[in-house]
Amino acid sequence: MGRFHEDSRYTGNVGAEPVIRVRDLKKTYVTSEREPGLRAALASLVRRRKSYVQAVDGISFDLEAGEMVGFLGPNGAGKTTTLKMLSGLLHPTSGEIAVLSFVPARRERAFLRQITLVMGQRNQLVWDIPAADTFELNRAIYRIPAADYRRTLDELVALLEIGPLLGKPVRNLSLGERMKCEIAASLLHRPTVVFLDEPTIGLDVTMQRRIRAFIAEYNRRHGATVLLTSHYMADVEALAKRVLVIHHGRLLFDGELAALVERFTAHKTIAVRLRDCAADLGAYGEVVSCEDGLTTLRVPKAETARVTSRILADLPVIDLTVEDPPIEDVIEQVFTRGAA
Repeated sequence: MGRFHEDSRYTGNVGAEPVIRVRDLKKTYVTSEREPGLRAALASLVRRRKSYVQAVDGISFDLEAGEMVGFLGPNGAGKTTTLKMLSGLLHPTSGEIAVLSFVPARRERAFLRQITLVMGQRNQLVWDIPAADTFELNRAIYRIPAADYRRTLDELVALLEIGPLLGKPVRNLSLGERMKCEIAASLLHRPTVVFLDEPTIGLDVTMQRRIRAFIAEYNRRHGATVLLTSHYMADVEALAKRVLVIHHGRLLFDGELAALVERFTAHKTIAVRLRDCAADLGAYGEVVSCEDGLTTLRVPKAETARVTSRILADLPVIDLTVEDPPIEDVIEQVFTRGAA
């Protein structure tokens, strides 16, 4: 089961040294403020008024080798800031981080050869040259032996289906094609720790599905540890059994996705297909919709078995299904409780 609020440390694989270890991590941004106008501008030269933004506020968690974990939270929750600290792009204000036993902020070469950060809203590919040229540049930067580079590139090209794209200037690629090439460029050195920040943002449903399938296959083949942020719950449901939920810089939940759904779901959804929409179906629960003979009811979780039995006994049912509410609704409940 997952834990809630401050006691939020996941306890899987006890005894093994975690690949990622985070303890009481904090990041505070300091910004200057002033009123508009010339007088305020001159006054700010003498005395500046500062404000402090707590982007990450004392989070702790471990990730084991080969885990794929979803990192969830609304915009401004601290997800990207955390990923940047884990990859060494930002220094924490306080707390401890160890990734593969390295301190990320030191940016040691041995550390950088084993990790990668893929950001869906940032480009590393050079705009006016083919993606293959950026791949060659990365090969030189990471000093990948020619045979290893060719073997890895062939594997990535096959998995991502990007063979016809390699010779095209990046500016001529669609968003989905460019994202696939971005991911390939980030994995040429075969990192064992992969940080993914919104890798499917802006992509159509078909391309999202292909990217998810690739991430799952990369994890399976190479045993990579993956920390994934996404606003698309389909990404998280397809890839991650465990989730971290962060809000206002604090870790609200750390545990299995199924446990999160179980804990924060007060209702079940019952879909009943009849010959016609029954006018009295409201006696069994809250009617959410009724169309073409399919009626959707919302009932308290504790009442699901009893209501289902009544419906099957009382009505000429063609089909009946019982489902949890959409994961988006569950996550919203977590955020609401965290805000409270």
